[in-house]
Amino acid sequence: MLYLDAISLLVSSVLGLVLAIPSNTCIVMGNLDIIRKKGKVSPTDVIFLAKGIVNILLQCVLSLQGMFIVLCPAVFYVTELIGFMNISVCFLTYYNYWLTFWLSAYYCTTITNLSYGFFIWIKRIVSNFLSQLLFLTALGMFIVSVPSFLLAHAESIQSFENGTEASVNTLNDFFFYLVPADTLGANLPFCLTLLCLVLTFSFLLRHVWRVKNNDSGSTHPNLQAHVTALRTIFFFLLMFAISCISQTVTFYNENISLVIASWDLQLLSPSIEAVIIFQANNKLRRIILRRFWTRSWRNTETENVEDP
Repeated sequence: MLYLDAISLLVSSVLGLVLAIPSNTCIVMGNLDIIRKKGKVSPTDVIFLAKGIVNILLQCVLSLQGMFIVLCPAVFYVTELIGFMNISVCFLTYYNYWLTFWLSAYYCTTITNLSYGFFIWIKRIVSNFLSQLLFLTALGMFIVSVPSFLLAHAESIQSFENGTEASVNTLNDFFFYLVPADTLGANLPFCLTLLCLVLTFSFLLRHVWRVKNNDSGSTHPNLQAHVTALRTIFFFLLMFAISCISQTVTFYNENISLVIASWDLQLLSPSIEAVIIFQANNKLRRIILRRFWTRSWRNTETENVEDP
């Protein structure tokens, strides 16, 4: 590995930990506070809480991988450890993609109020059975990702031990076993999230057009909240696409500099998702700002008291 590439990967690994862990911890603690204080739990609070936990775990595993590559490459000969890390990244990434879809589905069904049976069913299960839904989604992604990656890993080792066209067989094995997992874990939630984005955007356009033609001089009282929801879906979908492209480049590209650049982007993605969550949730921002403001104020008072 080139010196600059190694430094870039190490800096991104450390920076990802420094940025993602505190920000996503604030998201987790803030949403727990919201859930504890409110009588009725909002689906967005639960999904943001789950995303915060997933991003913390994902950042830890990605940063450890990056540090091992630079500081201790010999670790990658320990197949059990590297296999566990790769499986963890695969599972957490797929689960995060589906969390993005469920958030988009909730926004879409809440904003558009479509009368089709499928959308009414989605709205009902997201509103009433979200905890069970998230658990079943996690279980499904575990079933999809873990056996697929284990089979791919086992077949690639066997191909390598046979020695004949090992690299070709390894690539074919990964392709054969991981494409179905990618289809269910990445492609399907991406298409569904994109559908939610299109439906939400078209509904808001129709709403603005109707308000303008009615010349009422006012807008829907929740229009700003709807625009925020639409912006959140768009940002998450953009991160979704960038993450998929980065992982594809990392797995199937031989240009080491391009692979490192893609890995750097993946290392920073949990931090970027935390920023998206902060801009989407006013209650969370207020809670965190109030906590930091109160803590800062108390520290200032303490220093003033102790100052002779």
